[in-house]
Amino acid sequence: MRVLGIDPGSHITGYGIVDSDKGNLTHICNGSIATDSKNSLTVRLNIIFDSIHKVICEFTPHAVVVEEIFYAKNARSAIMLGHARGVAMLCAAQHSLPVFEYSPMKIKQAIVGYGNATKEQVQKMVKAILNINLMPKPDASDALAAAICHIHHYRQGSGVRGQGSKTKPWSPIPDPCS
Repeated sequence: MRVLGIDPGSHITGYGIVDSDKGNLTHICNGSIATDSKNSLTVRLNIIFDSIHKVICEFTPHAVVVEEIFYAKNARSAIMLGHARGVAMLCAAQHSLPVFEYSPMKIKQAIVGYGNATKEQVQKMVKAILNINLMPKPDASDALAAAICHIHHYRQGSGVRGQGSKTKPWSPIPDPCS
């Protein structure tokens, strides 16, 4: 199973792909989609959509995991994050991929064993779990952690929230990777 994890953000969106085969996890790729805050929200969301589309076309994941919105004191930040999440989920839906969601606390619990772990602790554990040489950037590390979390929960068959079916109530666009 190949899983694309996404840590959405209107300025930086992290992504990471992990393969799972017979209990073994393999790092496929990770990166960050950076947008310029000088651009309009529409332009930034389009950059995020196009970049995720390219990753999906190139690496053909079987599922997408998007980190849930955490409680934010700043309502504007939460709204901006919601836009980025929506674009990521729409892109996955247009590729007929099931989308799953996990809270940041659940992801940290699955990776570090502690739901209030720091970003640095998550980075170190992701690096160790996937046996990768370079430390992934924080947003990419969070995305890889989301993918690993889903793989663990999928194996256990517990707590998986999301769109478990690939059926859609509309006609998909013809081969979005063409």
